[in-house]
Amino acid sequence: MSDDRLRPVPQPGILDIAPYVPGKSGAPGSKSIKLSSNESPLGASPKAIEAFRSVADHLEIYPEGSSKILREALAEVHGLDAARIVCGNGSDDLLHLIAQCYLGDGDEALMNQYGFSVYPIITRAAGASIVLVDETDYTADVDALLAAVTDKTKIIWLANPNNPTGTYLSDAEVRRLHAGLRPDILLVIDSAYAEYVTAADYTVGSDLVAEAENVVMVRTFSKMGLAAARIGWMVGPPHVVDAINRIRGPFNVNLPAQLAGAAATRDVEFTARLKEFNAEWRDWITTELTSNHIYVVPSQANFVLVLFPDAEHAALAFETLMERGLIVREVGKSYGIPHGLRISIGSEQAMRGVVGILKALVQIS
Repeated sequence: MSDDRLRPVPQPGILDIAPYVPGKSGAPGSKSIKLSSNESPLGASPKAIEAFRSVADHLEIYPEGSSKILREALAEVHGLDAARIVCGNGSDDLLHLIAQCYLGDGDEALMNQYGFSVYPIITRAAGASIVLVDETDYTADVDALLAAVTDKTKIIWLANPNNPTGTYLSDAEVRRLHAGLRPDILLVIDSAYAEYVTAADYTVGSDLVAEAENVVMVRTFSKMGLAAARIGWMVGPPHVVDAINRIRGPFNVNLPAQLAGAAATRDVEFTARLKEFNAEWRDWITTELTSNHIYVVPSQANFVLVLFPDAEHAALAFETLMERGLIVREVGKSYGIPHGLRISIGSEQAMRGVVGILKALVQIS
């Protein structure tokens, strides 16, 4: 009798998938500063925290199944139709559901070379193949993506801005990409970092969703202070929303998260302050570190990708920062950029600490 008959065996291909590796954290009780997971440097909206706490005495009650409270807040603030919004247990939940609905054996999904590492996982888990498409200057290349489309292509995964590079495509480029796709190919615009973008030619993608039958936009609350609550949302055509709602969990967003998300959505002043703080220190660290020794990829997110002369310099920088209590993200194994480090925008103290250490390490003049 073979070993496969002695215990349950996963579907073919599952054990070939490399699991997602989150950013490192310090040891419990340590005073290390975590700059590895792109979390909010200002915490959460006080109004969201208050809303979360408000249901502490009623945890025995099931939440409303469609996240109606949250969907209505999102529709109100972003000018959307609440019926075309689906909420999830983080945006990852929704990305998995999209893959489950629209990918299967023999299908292909395209993504840019340094795109979000979850896309290959959810594509392969659905039985499909992932196709990595070359970038230009660490930015998704529309012409290359269109050239890679085949009869098997069913989804284009596009993080905009992209993680881990921080680069973005303008509204015109996203529309050019969409215009070159067959109508049966779903363009998934992952706007996880939309709150932080300052580029004038950027749009989140909701206008294109409203105009097309094959575009969805996915967003998250994780980068704006509610990572622990796990809230994501998407807006799409009615037929896509219908398909996703048929397979999502019946209570996939808990009530404290729904209320916190609704409060955070309406607290536009806090979101604006978060954006302003991030832009100030993102631009500062980019200016301070850019030299003949280091290249900082221009970012529109709440992190920067710092490129060193080689993998050895990057490893030394990572270890030196770790020793000083500053935890950043290695992007060699997970993203194929061994000479880079992704550094989240944190407090002024953290940013000055990172810059001081790296300048001394590589002798930036």
